[in-house]
Amino acid sequence: MSRRHYNLPPLTTLSAFEAAARHLSFKEAAGELSVTPGAVSHQIKALESELGSALFVRKHRGVELTEDGQDLFEVLGSSFRQISKVLEKIRSGDSENPVTVGSTTAVAALWLSPSVIRFWQDYPHVKVNQMAQDKPFSDRPDIDFFIRYGRDVNSQLNHTKLYRDTLTPVCSPEMAMELKGASLEDLVERRLIHLETQDNTWTTWPSWFHDLGYTGVVPVQSRVNSYALALQLARKGAGLALGWKRLIQPMLTSGKLVALEEFSLPAPNNFYLVGRPDDQLTEGALALKNWLLDELSGGSV
Repeated sequence: MSRRHYNLPPLTTLSAFEAAARHLSFKEAAGELSVTPGAVSHQIKALESELGSALFVRKHRGVELTEDGQDLFEVLGSSFRQISKVLEKIRSGDSENPVTVGSTTAVAALWLSPSVIRFWQDYPHVKVNQMAQDKPFSDRPDIDFFIRYGRDVNSQLNHTKLYRDTLTPVCSPEMAMELKGASLEDLVERRLIHLETQDNTWTTWPSWFHDLGYTGVVPVQSRVNSYALALQLARKGAGLALGWKRLIQPMLTSGKLVALEEFSLPAPNNFYLVGRPDDQLTEGALALKNWLLDELSGGSV
């Protein structure tokens, strides 16, 4: 008679399978688990033998999940994330169901942080942790959801639409006066402040000019790796920054920056809140998600 109370295979085989399925790579799973690729392969073969079913299709350049493998991966991923959340709660001694939300540094500074402050007026008991980075987020057990520009077609996480922004050049009030009635050819002759990040989903100056029909060369005279720095340079009259109007609305309202409205263009993609299904979120995480959606539906950012 089996002594396994839940009739589960050894947890080492399940852990190896989950990592390999998440990466679709035995090698990357081995790196994460600090074992050899051969050890991962051995664990998965043992699991397949016990289940009597193939979980992966082995190919020359990698692996793919079978239908049974996909079913097992979905339930394991969900279960491991739930376990991780409970363990984190125990470690921190926090009983208030904290929520962790990720975003770029620009989104955090210009929109998310002010929104969280307003959220606390209604939910002072919910602990909100923010994680800001300027490289793409991926599925992580320590993050409830994150804000992403554009859909990730390779992600199995839920994408909830937030809003579609408008792109327009922004500059100092003095430069805006100089550029009154300007053409695209006039703009391209000004110093354009190019933003370079590890996230290649953001719209760039060349693609913005192209979408407006400009076919000439777009020079690169100034590069920054921080959107906040790009806006600061534009405020000081050092050049033109590509403005996300809804995101930087407070700076436009205050007059610190001026948008060249005649060159406004809808952003190619929407902003999304990306994370797990609502039934897998803590009470605090679900409260913040719904609050953000309600605020946006009311026209605020």
